[in-house]
Amino acid sequence: MPRFSVIVPAYEVQAYLPECLDSVLSQSYPDLELIAVDDRSPDACGAVIDEYAARDARVRAVHLPENQGLGRARNAGLEQARGDYVVFLDGDDTLTPDALRALADRIKATGEPDVLVYDYARTYWTGEAVRNKVAGLLTEQGPAPFRLEDRPELLKVLMVAWNKACRREFVEREGFRFPPGYYEDTPWTFPVLMTAGSIATLDRVCVHYRQRRQGNILRTTSRRHFDVFEQYDRVFAHVEERPELARWRPELFRRMADHLVTVYTRRDRLPRGTRAEFLRTARAHLRRYHAPGAPAPLRVRLRHTLVRLGLHRTYGALQSTASAVRRTRKAAAKSARAVRAAVLRLHYRIQLRLPLRADRAVFAAHGDRGHGCNPGALEAAFRTHAPHVRTAWVARSEHQHTVPPGTRRLRPGTAAYWTALARSKYLVNNANFDRRLVKRRGQVFVQTRQGTPLGHMGLDLQERPAAARDTDFEEFLEGVDKWDYVLSANRHSTLTWERVHPGRYTTLEYGCPRSDVFQRATSADVTRLRESLGIPQGAVAILYAPAHRDYRRTQRPVLDLERILRRLGPRHVILARGHGRHGGPPGEGGRVIDVSGHPSVEQLCVASDALLTDYSSIMFDYANLDRPIVVHTGDWEAYDAARGTYFDLRAFPPGAVARTEDELIDIFTTGHWRGSRSTQLRAAFRERFCPHDDGRAAERVVRHVVLGEPAGLPKVVPLEQRNPVPSAVSVLTRSPLATVPQPSGPRPVTESR
Repeated sequence: MPRFSVIVPAYEVQAYLPECLDSVLSQSYPDLELIAVDDRSPDACGAVIDEYAARDARVRAVHLPENQGLGRARNAGLEQARGDYVVFLDGDDTLTPDALRALADRIKATGEPDVLVYDYARTYWTGEAVRNKVAGLLTEQGPAPFRLEDRPELLKVLMVAWNKACRREFVEREGFRFPPGYYEDTPWTFPVLMTAGSIATLDRVCVHYRQRRQGNILRTTSRRHFDVFEQYDRVFAHVEERPELARWRPELFRRMADHLVTVYTRRDRLPRGTRAEFLRTARAHLRRYHAPGAPAPLRVRLRHTLVRLGLHRTYGALQSTASAVRRTRKAAAKSARAVRAAVLRLHYRIQLRLPLRADRAVFAAHGDRGHGCNPGALEAAFRTHAPHVRTAWVARSEHQHTVPPGTRRLRPGTAAYWTALARSKYLVNNANFDRRLVKRRGQVFVQTRQGTPLGHMGLDLQERPAAARDTDFEEFLEGVDKWDYVLSANRHSTLTWERVHPGRYTTLEYGCPRSDVFQRATSADVTRLRESLGIPQGAVAILYAPAHRDYRRTQRPVLDLERILRRLGPRHVILARGHGRHGGPPGEGGRVIDVSGHPSVEQLCVASDALLTDYSSIMFDYANLDRPIVVHTGDWEAYDAARGTYFDLRAFPPGAVARTEDELIDIFTTGHWRGSRSTQLRAAFRERFCPHDDGRAAERVVRHVVLGEPAGLPKVVPLEQRNPVPSAVSVLTRSPLATVPQPSGPRPVTESR
C-alpha cells in the first residue's frame, strides 16, 4: 500500500501531460502510485499515459470507454486508489519539487489528519508564478490538527480538490464522490472540510496551477455554467442530511451568493440571451437557501440583495454606473497627478535658486529602498565623524522603518524630497537619483557603487543586450557627469570603474564601507542575530545568495536547497537570500529560512557560518569575515556569455568550487568547504580584493570629502592583524592566514580620465 495515490485525469492536455506526469514521478518521496485517467481524450493523452505506464511500474493507466467529464474521471481514479492518502492533480498542472515529501512530513507531524490543505501558485505563459493571495490562511501556527469550526477562514481558500490531500479511509467511509458537470469541486470540497474530524495545513506551494491562454473550461462560454446551481443543491442536501452541520448554512449561503455573482459578472461564461435567466435562477436559489447571520460588507450585501430580488436591469445599471464612476475617478486622479507634478517642478526650480546648505546630506540606495549598503555605512559615519551635518534618507514608504533614529526620512517625489536634492551639499547614492536632478555648483555627489564587480558593468554592457536591457547609455553618462567621487574597494575596481564609467570624478580607493561592520561585530552580535533569524543553537548556518541570471526571463531556482539539506543532515540550515532585483526566496520551507526581505545583508553575513553563492558580489564582502565560501558555477558559460565577466572565477575562487549540485553536496559532507585548501584560496582572494577593508573605510571617506583631511587618514591595518568576528559554530575554527605584504596606508587618490 503506497503512501499517496496521485490521481491525474486527462482530457485534451497532450501538450502539458508529460510535464505533469514527470512532476509526480520525479518526486523525492517515491512511495506513491500514479493513477492516470484517460477521459476518452481525442488527442494523444491516452498514448502518453500508456508510454509512462510501460516505463514506470508506479503508473496505472485507466481508459474510460467514453468521455465522462472531470468529476467522473476522478471517481474512476478513486476506485483504483490504494494509497493512504489521495491527491488530485489536473493534467495541465504540476507538483512542485519535494511536494509529496513535504506533505508526508506534515501529515506525520500532525497525527494523520483526515484532510491536509496546502498552497498553490498560478503560473503564466510568461513564466511568472504568483502565489495564492490568501496564503496567510494556511499558517502552521497554532494547534494541529483541528476542526473546521476552529479555523472557519479556510473556507475562503480556493474550493478545489487539488489543493488537499485526503485520507482514503475517510473518503471511503463518508462515501465522497465527484458529481458530473461544471464546478464539480464545489460539492466535494465543502462537504469534505465540514465533515472532516481533523484538518491540518501546510504553508508551502505544492502545486503550480497553469493559467492557459486558451482552453480553460471555466472560461468557455456555455450553458453548462448553469450546473453551478445543481452543485450547490448537492452541498445543501449534504447539510440537510447531517443536522450537526446546520451551523454552516449562513457561511455556505454567503459563499454561494459570491460564487453566483462571480459567474454572472464574468462576460466570458454565459451565452448571450441567458443572463436574465441565470439571474432568475440565482434569485430562486438565494431565496431557497437564505440563511441570515453571515457577516458581509455593505457592497457585498447589496449585490446579494439585487441577485436575490432578480433585479437584472437594476444590477446592469448599477454596474454601468460603477464603471463610469471608476473611469471618472481615474481621469480625475490622472489630472491631479499632472497638476501635482507641475507644482513640484515649480517648487524645485524655486529651491534651486536658494542657497545650498553645507550642513545637509541626502542618502539613498538601490532605487529608494531601505537604509543599507555602502550609503548606509557612510550615513552612519557622517553622524559619527561629522555630526554637524544633518543626514536624510530617501526611501519608499514600505522601507521607512529601516531608517535609524535621528536620520530624517524622505519619500521620493515629495516636496521635501525635491527641497533636499536642491539644497543639500552632499548627495550619496549607490545608483543615481532622479534623472531630473540638477547638479548645482558646490554640491558634492559621492557615488559608492555596489561592491566589487565580477560581471560586466557600465559601458561594457553595450555589447551585452541581455544584461543591458533597455539602458540608455547617453542618459547613463549624463548621470556619471554629476559624480564628484567614486568609491573603490581595490585596484581591480578602480581600473574597472574608471574605464566603464568615464568621467571627471575622483576615485577614492579606501575600501568598501559596507564591510566595516565585519571588523566591529562582536560574538554577542552574532548570537543576537542568529536568535532573531531563528537559527537553532549549534546549527551550521549557510547563507545562500545567488546572482541574477541575465540570460533567463524568469529566475528559477538554480539549486534544490531542500535536497541539499537532506543530504547534509539535520545540523545544517540555509538562509536563502533572493536577488534584490526580483526578490522572492530561492527556496522555502523546513530548514530553508527565507531571508530575502531582511533589511541588512551585512547582518546575515555576520550571523552565518559560511557563504554559498555563484556570481554575486557578496563574495568580495564576505571574504572579510575570513569564513568559508563555496562557489557553485554550474552555468558559468551561460552567465559569462550573457553578462561577461572580468576574470574567470573558477581559476581564482574564494574557496571550494562546485560545478554540479552533487559536487556541492560532496564539498560540504567531506569537509572540503572549510579545509586547508579552501583557507589558502580565501587568503589569496582577500589579499587581492580586500586590501583596505579594515573597518575604517567609511571614516576615510568622510574625513576626505567632508572634513577635508586627505593627508591625515587612518592607516590601513594589514590583513594578518585584522580580527573579524568568528562564526558561532565552534567547529568552524579559523586557520591562520599566510603572511602577505600590505601597504602601510590607503592608495593615493587617482583622478579619472
